[in-house]
Amino acid sequence: MRLPFLLTLPRVLRHSASVGADLPPDEAVSVDAPDPALRAALASAADGDHGPARELLVQTREHRQWELRDDCVSRLAEAALHNPGWLDAWQAEDPEDPDAALVGADLRIHQAWEVRTGESAGQVPPDQFRAFFALLEDAAPVIGRAAELNPDDPVPWRIALTHALGSQAPREVFDDYWAQALSLDPHHYGCHSTALAYLCAKWHGSHTEMFDFAERAADTAPPGSKLHALPLFAALEYTVLSPAAPPGPDPYAPRIAAAVARALDLSAAYAPDSREAAGFRNCLVLMLLRTERWDEALDAFRSIGTRATRYPWAYFGDDPRQEFLDTRSGVRIQLASRTPFFGRPPQPRTAPAPGRAPGAPCAVAIAAARPADVAQAALMCGVSLRTAPATDTHTYVEAVADARPAKRSILSTEDPLTTAADNFTTGEKWPTLVLRRTPERCGLTLFLKGRPLAAHEWDATSPAPDHAAVTATAEALARAFALQDPRPLTHVLRSTGNPPRHQADLLAALSLPPLPPGFGERPDVLDALPGARVLTRRGLLAGMRSAMTTRDGEHPAPPGAYRPRRPRWWLLRVLGLLLFTAASVQSWAAPGIAPFHATVYTLVALYLATGLTRAWRRRRAHAAAAPE
Repeated sequence: MRLPFLLTLPRVLRHSASVGADLPPDEAVSVDAPDPALRAALASAADGDHGPARELLVQTREHRQWELRDDCVSRLAEAALHNPGWLDAWQAEDPEDPDAALVGADLRIHQAWEVRTGESAGQVPPDQFRAFFALLEDAAPVIGRAAELNPDDPVPWRIALTHALGSQAPREVFDDYWAQALSLDPHHYGCHSTALAYLCAKWHGSHTEMFDFAERAADTAPPGSKLHALPLFAALEYTVLSPAAPPGPDPYAPRIAAAVARALDLSAAYAPDSREAAGFRNCLVLMLLRTERWDEALDAFRSIGTRATRYPWAYFGDDPRQEFLDTRSGVRIQLASRTPFFGRPPQPRTAPAPGRAPGAPCAVAIAAARPADVAQAALMCGVSLRTAPATDTHTYVEAVADARPAKRSILSTEDPLTTAADNFTTGEKWPTLVLRRTPERCGLTLFLKGRPLAAHEWDATSPAPDHAAVTATAEALARAFALQDPRPLTHVLRSTGNPPRHQADLLAALSLPPLPPGFGERPDVLDALPGARVLTRRGLLAGMRSAMTTRDGEHPAPPGAYRPRRPRWWLLRVLGLLLFTAASVQSWAAPGIAPFHATVYTLVALYLATGLTRAWRRRRAHAAAAPE
């Protein structure tokens, strides 16, 4: 362990809870979350119904909402990649439907890139490249047909530009596609971002050409247009995603600084937690971190809110959401370590997103044990919990917000209930199922003996999960809850259309109590249930003391609660006080004073006197407050 870390650790422990405390909790963050209309269309498509998708695209076409239409088409094509039945039914029902043709054209591009993968060219085997180019060749007439059926729509030309990028089309072909796109919408964001990718050095252009194109588009864009973020994307491509630059002064440094400044101004024009601004704000964070502008990076995270994006985080790991969360946590730690121990942490520069309560995401656990048993097991979990009886043998558990969270839980990236369940199931034989719900998805984690044995998430916008992984999760759940046949569980876990319904169906299949009323609508759902009690968080020593003094089958008393002292307690302490008082007086009065012994006797006598006085006052106060 390095010395600088040891020197800054006290600052981290002191300030980490307050630095970024206004950020949304980890479980609220989602990647590329769609708007409600698109989410409903994706959920219906997963169930085989193309009607909502058709209505959505008709509206975007009739109202000429090209940016929204482009996003919807791309997401629907991605959904059809692993579940094409609904799109096949749509095209069979109306072969001349311009919207179905458009989704089908974008699907061909997605299929080709699925074969190629996102690896660099040197890591893609030759046979995959051959299949990639063959699929792109087959996609060309489909894209042309979509453009014919959508003569006023720039989105087919964004697809055509993506085709030119992957097929290594010559510059004259790209220029022709680009001219067609400009004639239909000179400020279409999707076409511009695809053209920028074509012109970057790792594809078919150069760094200079890429920056020139981005700055020219931004200079001519209307105020507030996302095209003002194009120089930022060029800077990100050059500094982060491209090979290392040669040593020496960076010739593009002034252009990079100007791009970041332009993006900061653009971000200020959008509301916090804006879906439209999420794409460039996630990239802006990386550029700010590159120059160690920690305060501004944290402020950018505040503006992002819950809206992480796949790009650019997918470049750094297989789980973009976790990369986003880890980076956000790292920024908080950096700022905490730079704040003087007795100093004040940096304050937010932007207002929090309206209507976003910190506890909005909901989580509740169902433990196969009685409330008193769960409470005794959770005495030292470091989180305040609320328990409520679910049945005679099951307990609902939820986390309760602490005004000052425990230091040992500050740096945890998990939600508090998951952290607590990891702790209070240690050494216990009963399983616990932690259930989570956000507007975008539902999830669960199974804990047994302090170990997370299985986890699963339902997401209506994602394809069906891998069958082998789902089967392993179903078998783990069946073993934990003593079920003979895991196949019904597998069926529920494989479902994708309605996450809340699938979550409820799983509990029924496990013969567990249903979720409490209001789950998913508000964070505290157990406070209105009969028998609900709060287990207040304790420190380590207080938790050990409560664990040793609480009888089996009893709910631990809150810290500081009055507990009547037994007569034996009073007798032993009065006798001890008399004994040590006499010994103290004798030691100090003796001719040959022994200072050490006299001091020890005096301190023990004072300790006993203080304890007796405090206990007597609490007894009188309790008697005065008790009803007659």
